[in-house]
Amino acid sequence: MELGKLIIDLDIERINGDMDIDITGIAYDSRNVKEGNVFIAIEGFSANGHDYIEEAIRKGARAIIVQNDMQFNLEVPCIKVKNSRKALAKVSSQFYDNPSKKFDLIGVTGTNGKTSTTYIIKSIFQTYGKKVGIIGTIGSRIEDRIIETKNTTPESLELQQLFYEMLNSNVETCVMEVSSHSLELSRVEYSDFDVGIFTNISKDHLDYHKTFENYYSAKKKLFYMAKKCNIINLDDEYGKKLFDELSQINTPLLTYGLDSKMNIYATDLHFLADGVGFKLHTPKDSVDIRMNIPGLFTVYNSLAAASCAYAYGIDIEYIKKGLEEVKGIRGRFEVVPTNRDFTIIIDFAHTADALDKVLSAIDVFAEGRKIIVFGAGGDRDRTKRAPMGEVAGKHCDLCIVTSDNPRTEKPEKIMEDIIEGIKKVNGNYIAIVDRKEAIEYAIKNSKPKDVILLAGKGHETYTIIGENILPFDEAKIVKEVLETL
Repeated sequence: MELGKLIIDLDIERINGDMDIDITGIAYDSRNVKEGNVFIAIEGFSANGHDYIEEAIRKGARAIIVQNDMQFNLEVPCIKVKNSRKALAKVSSQFYDNPSKKFDLIGVTGTNGKTSTTYIIKSIFQTYGKKVGIIGTIGSRIEDRIIETKNTTPESLELQQLFYEMLNSNVETCVMEVSSHSLELSRVEYSDFDVGIFTNISKDHLDYHKTFENYYSAKKKLFYMAKKCNIINLDDEYGKKLFDELSQINTPLLTYGLDSKMNIYATDLHFLADGVGFKLHTPKDSVDIRMNIPGLFTVYNSLAAASCAYAYGIDIEYIKKGLEEVKGIRGRFEVVPTNRDFTIIIDFAHTADALDKVLSAIDVFAEGRKIIVFGAGGDRDRTKRAPMGEVAGKHCDLCIVTSDNPRTEKPEKIMEDIIEGIKKVNGNYIAIVDRKEAIEYAIKNSKPKDVILLAGKGHETYTIIGENILPFDEAKIVKEVLETL
């Protein structure tokens, strides 16, 4: 594509060089530059792309887009913009011919429930006969093909590439998790959202956002981008606040929850060890639902998905079938087969609110002790650690505090922060730094009817210690430990 056409509508402050040259692709990482690319210099968390401009040119970059002031004596055309992250999003969308305008794009944001909600929506839409793509925490999926992605919401270039690939695979609906980071860092700029869904919000990512209000404000941005409908959990305190704010714009609103005043709601809830039942009500119909995943959180995720289906005019029989066909989602209340007289569950819960929801679900059916193996991520929000410990201490008979992606922090220090919360509620705990040893301890010391929750890792098959990413698949580790018993 011609450079001049690629940069149309950018917020340009200065241009130097020939804009008539042909561009073969885009790169923002100098290591990925290919001959004929435009290199867009963005500031990352650990590196600044402006420091690698000369390397990009040596590797064949034909043009440069920058944000910082610099000398314009480069041997290739250079464009200075106000915000290079927004420029990356715009140029990426332009290069791939704005693919998200050509299918339905549904964005799901919130602290908890994003992954489950996207997969439940996928099930309903596929039942209805739609070809669905997914982008999110456990990778991107085009039908049965999985594409690994680094972030919950990929950087804008990779995101537009995924959209383009989905379009070429005849995807009609893309359902994606939209993280607060992606909204704040312009990764989803120039993505043409039809529907925005708000699941809930609780304390998380304050290492980046600094305050809870900043975190909420980042989430809120999605709903000013959606043009068909916004869907809000009105049982959430901040959902009510969001509803009031969004009432001022023209995008239609749908609400869901456990109150009949809401558009989509549930009644007659009954909780079981292997699922949850409820009556689903929409403005048109009501139907009994039997989900195969336990917990109140499953009801809320199902209501969010049903609301989305309703917004698209999908009949209730397809909604019921799509909901009931969901058998489980990897790393989300995943029951590991043991053939023993105790139960092991793997879940991604890594905030106090998420732990409370998962442990409350276990409370309903647990007959023996409740044991949790968990930690907290290093180089991340420290303020959530003690509250996580407090929740675990309240619910569990034994808390086994261990490592969870300590990164460059000392795991012992992270564990101390968690234990403060456990002590606050006089909880019973043991500290084992090595996570594999902690899992072994939980299993080898289990008793009949115990429920062991391995929390925090979920779908992840690695652990991050220092700068190293090491293999760590909890489902495999459980199997190995069981074989030794």
